[in-house]
Amino acid sequence: MIEDGFLYVSILIAFTAVVALAESKIKSKFFKYVPGIVLIYIGCTLMQTFGLFGTSDSMDSTYNSLRGALLPAMLMLMLLHCDLRKLFKLGPKMLLTFFAASFSIIAGFAITFALLQSFYAPGTDKAFAALSGSWTGGSANMVVLQDILNVPEGIFGYALIMDTINYSIWVMFMFWLVPFATVFNKWTKTDTKYLDQVTAELAASSEESESKNIGFVEMLGMLALGLFVAAISTAIGNRLPELGEAVNGTTWTIIIASFIGVVLAMTKVAKIPGSMELSKVMLYIVIALIASHADFSQILQAPIYILSGFMILLFHALIMILLAKIFKLDLFTMGVASLANVGGIASAPILAGSFHRSLIPIGIIMAIMGSFFGTYFGLITNFILSKL
Repeated sequence: MIEDGFLYVSILIAFTAVVALAESKIKSKFFKYVPGIVLIYIGCTLMQTFGLFGTSDSMDSTYNSLRGALLPAMLMLMLLHCDLRKLFKLGPKMLLTFFAASFSIIAGFAITFALLQSFYAPGTDKAFAALSGSWTGGSANMVVLQDILNVPEGIFGYALIMDTINYSIWVMFMFWLVPFATVFNKWTKTDTKYLDQVTAELAASSEESESKNIGFVEMLGMLALGLFVAAISTAIGNRLPELGEAVNGTTWTIIIASFIGVVLAMTKVAKIPGSMELSKVMLYIVIALIASHADFSQILQAPIYILSGFMILLFHALIMILLAKIFKLDLFTMGVASLANVGGIASAPILAGSFHRSLIPIGIIMAIMGSFFGTYFGLITNFILSKL
């Protein structure tokens, strides 16, 4: 049994690196359906379940310190790609569709929780709020909300299972719909000409950012910036007053780090390569840390959570179809808005590209919007579920 904090962290990072390497090098459909981030969670949870990690002040101190430093740094680095000036270029129709998708997902969580809450384990409302952060943003938002809301690690595991199984099927369904775009657009009586000008403007800036190489200096600079912002945000956040259960020192820390990230995204700092890659490294380590405090003792309750995931997405789909018919929205805008929420940067650009390669930048921008708003939508979901 390991009780040394340094050894504990080194094992987690080593396991994370092995999974990431396998995901990168092994060309298998397995990783398409079971992402590396889920394997990391399962593997680290099994380590805890079988007693590899003990309990000691050294381990607790290491866990709290490392996670507290990486969370705000990770979020800030991800938001360096969120230039608000570019978001306005999407136009009101796309922006409103994105927010409609977000609030339909929140509504799906509220309706499903109200119908099935008697079947859930204690703490599920917080786990659902964290998951809504992922389904309106990305995995990073879910991890941040897990920390803000103090979601029990065991219940958080169910949220990750839903985030894998339900999300994967939803992505496949959205890609299956692509060939039916003409039929759908004819049914909603929509006009897609407005996409052409926006696509042309966004494509140029996207190609410019992709051409840059990541070097030693860039990676070191991004690491220094991320940790410095995390330290400043934590110092200020811990001194600000608490407002209810949701707005505490951690919440203030995340808000401050997010604000700094959005501001820096409109400067030359955002053009420095390496921020997205480094933030993904931090995300994998944070997931490993969280999983090392979980176990599978309540795994038999997982089926009700998977069913809940499908119910949430069903309500989301019904609301979006109704809005598409009323406001004459096209399948591209609807589908990318949905996956920009549910799937984030990993799937929204791919779906956009399946319609046409020139539309990929729109998928990227909409997904980045989710990474910015996901945490706050999760807090809204938490407030709603706490009242049910």
